[in-house]
Amino acid sequence: MKKLGLTGVLALGAAASIALAGCQSGATGGDSGTGGSGDTITLGYIPSWTDGLSTAYLLENQLTQLGYNVEMEELTEAGVLYAGLSQGDIDIYPSAWPEVTHAEYMEQFGDDLEDLGAYYDNAKLTIAVPSYTDIDSIDQLAANADKFGGEIVGIEPGAGLTGVTENEMMPAYGLTDKYSLLTSSTATMLTELGNAIDKKEDIVVTLWRPFWAYDAYDVKDLKDPLGAMGDAEGLHFLGKKGLSEQYPDIAELIAGIKLDDAAYGSLESMVTGDEYDGDPAGAVSAWIKEHPEAFPTLIAS
Repeated sequence: MKKLGLTGVLALGAAASIALAGCQSGATGGDSGTGGSGDTITLGYIPSWTDGLSTAYLLENQLTQLGYNVEMEELTEAGVLYAGLSQGDIDIYPSAWPEVTHAEYMEQFGDDLEDLGAYYDNAKLTIAVPSYTDIDSIDQLAANADKFGGEIVGIEPGAGLTGVTENEMMPAYGLTDKYSLLTSSTATMLTELGNAIDKKEDIVVTLWRPFWAYDAYDVKDLKDPLGAMGDAEGLHFLGKKGLSEQYPDIAELIAGIKLDDAAYGSLESMVTGDEYDGDPAGAVSAWIKEHPEAFPTLIAS
């Protein structure tokens, strides 16, 4: 597997164990609204979720080109990130899932946020097993609980994926009394998945698309005939309330970021790959040079 899954994600995850109180309120954008005048913009992201890791460093690169100072605020829970954004302690969340996965957080905090637009429109929550496992649909899990030890291996307890799995999918398919959803972290889930595949053991995990794990592991999505995992959704940039009015140049830049499967896949592959292991900023800089057409407002490094 790509090193970020075991080494980089574990290291980044350890570094990300901060609470909302650790956010430096003085590091957010100033009130001058002069744009590119040296104001500091704080980007909040969860480093083990590599869609956010990739787009955070992409945006950091571009905002620096516009003359801003950028502070990267690593968090471990989506709820904390949304709360920080709603309170103005964080300026931008570079890869939110507001339509389905984070709908609960949007209901709670949405009035105090600003949707700056979607950069990708085909994200999906999934339940996956190794390709060699002899079931193909979520509705087969109930009859095969013993095969998986009655466990679904999940990610962070506060993740939207965790909520959808526990509150929607498991009741819909009659799994609540047959399975336990194990939560800890994305890194732990990937470790368990990798260990099971190495031993040719059966395992069922929560995943999502787009995610580099699909290239790193021999897995398949289980069909979801009841649609309990939700429809495909867009990945959005969210800002603190009033950000586009205060920083119209940032809003214009973000509105121009539209990545298709090929562009997104190449970006995430470079950020999580071996060549730039531990250097996401370097990976993004190289990606921009290789993909100058990626979005119309892109500024070359």
